[in-house]
Amino acid sequence: MVFQNNVLLGAAGSGTTRYAIDQSIRFNDDDSAYMYKTFSGAGNQKKFTISYWIKRSKLGVRQDMWSFQQDVPLIFFSDDTIRVFLFGGTSLVTNRKFRDVGAWYHVVLTVDSTDSTSGDRIRLYINGQRETSFSTESYPSQDADASVWTSGLQLRLFRLYGGTNYYDGYAAEIHYLDGISYGPEFFGETTSNGLWVPKAYTGSYGSNGFKIDGRDSADLGDDESGNGNDFTTSGLAAHDQISDSPSNNFATFNSIYNDSNVISDLTYQNGNLQADGTGSGQFDYTVATYNLPKSGKWYFEHYLGGRYTGFGLCLYDQISGITSGYGFGALSTSQGFGFQDNVVYNSNGVTVNFGIGASSAGDILNCALDVDNNKVFLGVNGTYYANDGGNDGNPSSGSNETLTTSFSLSTNEILIGFYFSTADGTSFINFGQEGTFGGNKTAGGNSDANGIGNFFNTVPTNYLALCSKNVGS
Repeated sequence: MVFQNNVLLGAAGSGTTRYAIDQSIRFNDDDSAYMYKTFSGAGNQKKFTISYWIKRSKLGVRQDMWSFQQDVPLIFFSDDTIRVFLFGGTSLVTNRKFRDVGAWYHVVLTVDSTDSTSGDRIRLYINGQRETSFSTESYPSQDADASVWTSGLQLRLFRLYGGTNYYDGYAAEIHYLDGISYGPEFFGETTSNGLWVPKAYTGSYGSNGFKIDGRDSADLGDDESGNGNDFTTSGLAAHDQISDSPSNNFATFNSIYNDSNVISDLTYQNGNLQADGTGSGQFDYTVATYNLPKSGKWYFEHYLGGRYTGFGLCLYDQISGITSGYGFGALSTSQGFGFQDNVVYNSNGVTVNFGIGASSAGDILNCALDVDNNKVFLGVNGTYYANDGGNDGNPSSGSNETLTTSFSLSTNEILIGFYFSTADGTSFINFGQEGTFGGNKTAGGNSDANGIGNFFNTVPTNYLALCSKNVGS
């Protein structure tokens, strides 16, 4: 389990003037989302470059990234390895597996069969570093034509042409250079602290080249290269333009989290911003891909797709105390707390009751965490409740908090956790990257104190979205 490492953050902190990618496109395999275009002329089959950024959401299944109509899967994941299929067969299969659902990966595939050095005719780079360890490694003869680009046939992005195998995750800044063979240094660079970050590409594209960056939510397949090679989209909507990007990485549900103390059968959708408790156990739970930062004020929203779902905080080394249907509410006051159905729980008992009855599907739960003062403000649909049950909580002024934790938020490793009843447990999370909750609401357009995010409700004064620009790296 990886939380808040340099790869996960993936971008420089606030204050940088580097080139920024402002958005990504979310591909949800449950929506059969992909892009496609039929090109009128054949592209260069000897020299080309593919560059794109991805943040994976689903692991362990085959997912195709590029596929041609002649059933050629150019790049795809299988068993979480990257596989390149070129020149009539499998060319490269990485030994390395790519399983960090909190990380942005930059993938560059450089092809030049005219190169006099056999091993340089196909080159694969991840985050600026060339991959050199492969379980399968095959290179073409000099001047061979790759099994791509037949005139009048279709190219599909993020789906296999002759089957399903849809990609599930985020994609940003998708480049194709036709007849040009470039390395990763044309699309990214290394910062002084060793992070690989985006760099503006300023070169040409060739006739079949394109750049898709999703900047227009009404036309996510629009080509920004100047070539007019626009792609048609299927299974995508305006709310699939997400502000999570390689330049600002947001927290999500951690779909690879697993704990042996409980049955965990959650299913995830919408870029790990939706989770459903659909298993056979009494409850399921997961955590965020970020731990709670050790200083500052932080805000997020939790949309109830069903009544019985909630969230809480937990000391990192006390998560084994979650052994009952109260989820994080099973923890003692010195371990954490749970919030569900408009009630705060500790040790399987009620400690704060909002006095407004049961929650309802469609409610939005608000959480404002003042780490420096150990204060937690919990709200429902923008109204915050104090520890006496009154509706006069005010995170902006710091008064009438819902609870003050008996453990230090600034010195302990704190997990942000979420739990779900298998009977009626569906929820959406918004750490600031997507304010419609999968199209269930109209985004409120509310940003945090740094002007970041798209929240449904007003963000309390001086509170921040949980993302790399705010956390820093």
